[in-house]
Amino acid sequence: MKKFAMAAVGGTLAGFIATTQVVGPLLAQESSKSSNVYEQLDLFGDIFERIRAQYVEEVDSKELIEAAIDGMLTSLDPHSSYLSPDDAAQMRVQTRGEFGGLGIEVTQEEGFVKVVSPIDGTPADEAGVEAGDFITHVNGDSVLGLTLDEAVDMMRGPVGSEILITIVREGEAEPFDVSIIRDTIKLTAVRTRTEGDTVVLRVTTFNDQTYTNLKSGLEEQIEEAGGIDKVNGLVIDLRNNPGGLLNQAIRVSDAFLDEGEIVSTRGREVQDGERFNATEGDLVGGKPIVVLINGGSASASEIVAGALQDHRRAIVVGTKSFGKGSVQTVMPLRGEGAMRLTTARYYTPSGRSIQALGVSPDIVVEQPRRAPDTEDDEDTPRNLRSEADLRGSLNNDSLSEDEIKQIEADRAKAEAAAALREEDYQLAYAIDILKGLSALVPVE
Repeated sequence: MKKFAMAAVGGTLAGFIATTQVVGPLLAQESSKSSNVYEQLDLFGDIFERIRAQYVEEVDSKELIEAAIDGMLTSLDPHSSYLSPDDAAQMRVQTRGEFGGLGIEVTQEEGFVKVVSPIDGTPADEAGVEAGDFITHVNGDSVLGLTLDEAVDMMRGPVGSEILITIVREGEAEPFDVSIIRDTIKLTAVRTRTEGDTVVLRVTTFNDQTYTNLKSGLEEQIEEAGGIDKVNGLVIDLRNNPGGLLNQAIRVSDAFLDEGEIVSTRGREVQDGERFNATEGDLVGGKPIVVLINGGSASASEIVAGALQDHRRAIVVGTKSFGKGSVQTVMPLRGEGAMRLTTARYYTPSGRSIQALGVSPDIVVEQPRRAPDTEDDEDTPRNLRSEADLRGSLNNDSLSEDEIKQIEADRAKAEAAAALREEDYQLAYAIDILKGLSALVPVE
């Protein structure tokens, strides 16, 4: 008997395994399976023809077949789907980093659309959409019972047009509406800046630009700091990063590892598995790293966080990640359409699958919800006076002028760090960890 196993990139012929003793029953069993399949295909054809001939309204045969194909794929898992020629073209544009829409990555859960994460600086982000939100209605129409692609189609529209989405959020007693103006989404894959002595890499997505943006931005920040010796560490911010291209996640992980496995994938057949290993070279020369994650960190983000965590190359801080541990392969189809099919699970270097479990941070740090602005309490003391403010106070004669200036500069950094805690508590926490680690390094 010949057995064919279909893989993401082609087919492989298994060997002859039949023996003279079992060849009869095996052939009969295989024949029975084929017969059942052909019977089901005949049933499909019969239903298709009856719909075309007897449905109350005339139907488009092409749309009917595409709907059947999509239904077959979406029944497998939330990430497998059929891509029409238009959807396939739009997906190719998205991986290049510019497209039109709201700026949210979504999945489907319990029949509703669930926000994996809003993308930084997009209309959805600015409107206050959060990771974990459920979208129940679009312009007053329920999305319950729709496929994910159908719900996404409802949210698409011309740039500049308005859309009203109804959101159910944990902690909120009632659903509420959010108005968003569609816009062209221009993704900056990596934004870099320096906070004190720490370089912060905000990685928003894993597209074709991610590794290139990361490397150039990091080099620029190190140069502005006066060299790697002036940097106490690195924060890689993967919060609300919905993932993207597997090869980019591997390159980003490799950028901070000298050796060892980064990720492995295991498909249906053992021979379909792959392992990806790091190559020598660390962009920051072993400086300590903190990785920030939350419930909106998914897929490629979890690969990076898991790899650096397993190699003890980084401390992972934040909250549990989304838990998407599957690999989708996009396969071109005739007619310029495509099929997105789940073909493997991926595993971190220690061999753990994060599917449905996510990456657990080494240090759990919740991001406090921002309280509504309130007027300052007039009774709150401001600019408290110190000894130095008292008339006739003595000078500190034990310090030189340069030492006093250094103390004042350090105080200014501490005040800036305190201000950052009000703006982004998780990031400030990560930076404090790196400050603590650098304080333990002996000065030569």
